[in-house]
Amino acid sequence: MAKVTTCSQISNGKYKTDEDVSSATVAVCEKTGAVFWKADMDIDCDGIRTTQCNENTDCCFQADTFCHTSGDSPLNAAQLPYVVIPSTSSIWNYTTKGIGCKTVVAVIFNNKVEYAVMGDTGPSGIIGEASYKTASDLGINPDPSNGGTDTGVTYIVFTGSGTKIATEENHQQAIDLGQTLARNFINNN
Repeated sequence: MAKVTTCSQISNGKYKTDEDVSSATVAVCEKTGAVFWKADMDIDCDGIRTTQCNENTDCCFQADTFCHTSGDSPLNAAQLPYVVIPSTSSIWNYTTKGIGCKTVVAVIFNNKVEYAVMGDTGPSGIIGEASYKTASDLGINPDPSNGGTDTGVTYIVFTGSGTKIATEENHQQAIDLGQTLARNFINNN
């Protein structure tokens, strides 16, 4: 965590953590090999309908995700750790850093790390959202209607060559590559 205490801001302004928050307080920062931000965690339950994620459990449920599985299906938020990246805007365009589907992300909360992938895009002015499974694995209430956490989450999105896994839905690939990328990040900063 010491590697992400200072921010070299690359976003043109800041993001809100929620729609109903009055001020934008979260910047996207850059270090060698990654971009990062510190925010809250809202729960994304979009994608394949499951017992945990559907129209009855989530008022804003959408049956699709920006990224798809190798079989071209939407992701399963209840089973796959993934992060929601803000849609491209004048604040920040994630594609300029080579970030896209299959990009590995380290999500840190209470000294626990979950390796995930970029799985969905969200509102262009809001940041700090991850799948039901990401939250659950980090010990955060994953309920899409009342879960999440208001603070304390660090998202480290790895950049550069070799930061994408082969298969979007293969969590073990994300863990294996994420551990290597995290070691490189620590050694290079």
